[in-house]
Amino acid sequence: MIDFDPEFKPELTPKEMLELGVFNGEYFGSEIEEYPKDWFENVSKKNFFGINASMPLEYWQKKGWIHPQDPKGWFQWYCRYTLGRRTPDEDQRQIKRWKAMKRHASQIKKNCDKGNIACRPKQRQALLHWAYDSRKI
Repeated sequence: MIDFDPEFKPELTPKEMLELGVFNGEYFGSEIEEYPKDWFENVSKKNFFGINASMPLEYWQKKGWIHPQDPKGWFQWYCRYTLGRRTPDEDQRQIKRWKAMKRHASQIKKNCDKGNIACRPKQRQALLHWAYDSRKI
């Protein structure tokens, strides 16, 4: 991943996330023109772990976690960041949020046998939504 902040090391690309199954394949709706077409060739319409791990967009808006430049949230920011857009203050805010998700990986490691992907599926799905490959935990 070229020109990524050194503290930002996602384990999955946006394309990989979409193919695995995040957001029930409906995150962007039909608004996909700005992204590479191949990202959407094999989108899974089912979440990988078969569970909804998302809060509604309205929840995120009420919390003040949505920045106007990315009205759909973190994944939209990540897609645009991957394509080269840089907005230093917002990038740092989103990277900080991404790093905070590691706590879920720690909980899985503490409470599940390695490789048991049936253990804590909601946390595993949430981690997939944040570009952590929770299948490897």
